Order: sequence, then C-alpha cells, then structure tokens
Amino acid sequence: MRTATNCHSRWLFPGRRAGEPLQPSTLWTLVQALGVPSITARAAAIRQHVLDLPAPIVATALGYHQVTTARLAAEAGHHLVQLRAR
Repeated sequence: MRTATNCHSRWLFPGRRAGEPLQPSTLWTLVQALGVPSITARAAAIRQHVLDLPAPIVATALGYHQVTTARLAAEAGHHLVQLRAR
C-alpha cells in the first residue's frame, strides 16, 4: 500500500525514520485526537477479522478463547445475512 507522503513505503502508517512504521503509541494518540471510540473500533476490527479468517486462527492470533471468536463470527455472519436478505 502506498501513502501520499511516501509512495515507496511498505507501511500503511510510515514513521519518521525511513523504513520504519509509526509507533503504536503515536498512532493511538492520533486516533484519540480524531475522536474515534476505541472500544467500538476494536470490536468492529475483531468482527471483521472473524468474517475474513477462520475463528480459531483469530483466537490464536489475538489471544481470545475459540468460543468467543466463534460466537463473534456467528454474530457478524448473522448480521451479514440479514443485510443481504433485504
């Protein structure tokens, strides 16, 4: 992915040092300054992951219990089915 500020960077959020990503704490500060609610964003990201990947893989990668990610996948898929049925 290329960014407008550095089209040759391999990072979505390039840092100040060449070839390195933006520090997580810096990104967190920027996201908070924009007013993005962290809990909502985190939940949305996890639900998107379980739609794109098998729930056990998401559980292992993020440190969640497999039952939790399976439930989230079912909930996210259920909402997706409802939207497509309309």
